[in-house]
Amino acid sequence: MLSAKRSFFDDFFALESAGGILLILSASLAIVFANSPLEPYYQLLLSTPVEIRVGALLIAKPLLLWINDGLMAVFFFLIGLELKRELLEGELADKRNIILPGVGAVGGMVVPALFYLYFNFDDPIAAQGWAIPAATDIAFALGVLMLLGSRVPAALKIFLTSLAIFDDVGAIVIIAMFYTSKVSLTALGIVALCLPALALLNRYNVVSKSPYLLIGLILSTAMLKSGVHATLAGVVLAAFVPIRSKSNPEVSPLKSLEHDLHSVVAFVVLPVFAFSNAGINFDGVTSEQLFHGVPVGIALGLFLGKQLGIFTLCWITIQLKVASLPRGMSWLSLYGTSALCGIGFTMSLFIGSLAFEETGVNLLFDERLGIIIGSLASGIVGYVVLRISLAANPSGSSNA
Repeated sequence: MLSAKRSFFDDFFALESAGGILLILSASLAIVFANSPLEPYYQLLLSTPVEIRVGALLIAKPLLLWINDGLMAVFFFLIGLELKRELLEGELADKRNIILPGVGAVGGMVVPALFYLYFNFDDPIAAQGWAIPAATDIAFALGVLMLLGSRVPAALKIFLTSLAIFDDVGAIVIIAMFYTSKVSLTALGIVALCLPALALLNRYNVVSKSPYLLIGLILSTAMLKSGVHATLAGVVLAAFVPIRSKSNPEVSPLKSLEHDLHSVVAFVVLPVFAFSNAGINFDGVTSEQLFHGVPVGIALGLFLGKQLGIFTLCWITIQLKVASLPRGMSWLSLYGTSALCGIGFTMSLFIGSLAFEETGVNLLFDERLGIIIGSLASGIVGYVVLRISLAANPSGSSNA
């Protein structure tokens, strides 16, 4: 039998780094569009009004907000599924594996936020963006890590993934607590009705995915109308999806959904989000804009705050013998991983859109400029440091 010839696209999408590469290409394309004669069409596309009406229920938003609210809810749903699987059956099921990435995530959120506030404490509107540099883009970070190939030890991948998951949980908490608008009690009442319905499905071990997704759609719509950000519905929904069928342990609704969504998120949701949000026009940029507190605070928060916060708190935790350096990692690779976590692209853009969308002040240029500079610098330094550390420690033995 003749084997089918693999195409270029088959080979590309089989790469572990494919998602990260596609993200980079999407962001680059957005910047090209925003700085070319195509810029008016780029803006026209994003501002296209899209409406859905069912009786008295009307959802009317420009296309950009449908992407930021709707597609990102799918992304957070996947994050919720991954977190639940890791906590129940994955690396995080062993509580000893939670401590170091958990502590690192705390440092990686607090220190960047302090960097940002240092440069913006005297501007109440700009200060609302304090959480922008606190986020890590797991897809970008893993994409850069995968460029190093098979030399990367498994412990390093696990550490980075676990830290990024905790970072995402922190971002979810921040969004819920600080970036919600006026609350509608009626819509929250519908949200409250969805929760026991999901609990009953889980209690009786319903393994069909359709009922969960149907209630999840109602939950997301109600959450959007309630004033609590719709993306949080994805995380809530994921918590109720059973990881195993009681009658047939081989059947896993959670893992099935995770598998189905992984490619959709990596190759559609995140690239579309990046293309829609990364377009920054450099025409007429002044030094005042370049050195405004918002881009400076974001760039330094991501580049310096992330690596200092993560590495320092991990170092203290290891020195106190509360946790140990993961097997196969050296201090240099820990520092390189900490720097890599300064890539905050997707999540930082998302939080930035929430932070400034209701201020009436256009800080999009400042925000995006800081995110791009900080993320680019973090990616380059993280890659170079990890390349050096892996070359110096090819066996993967720990230097702790």
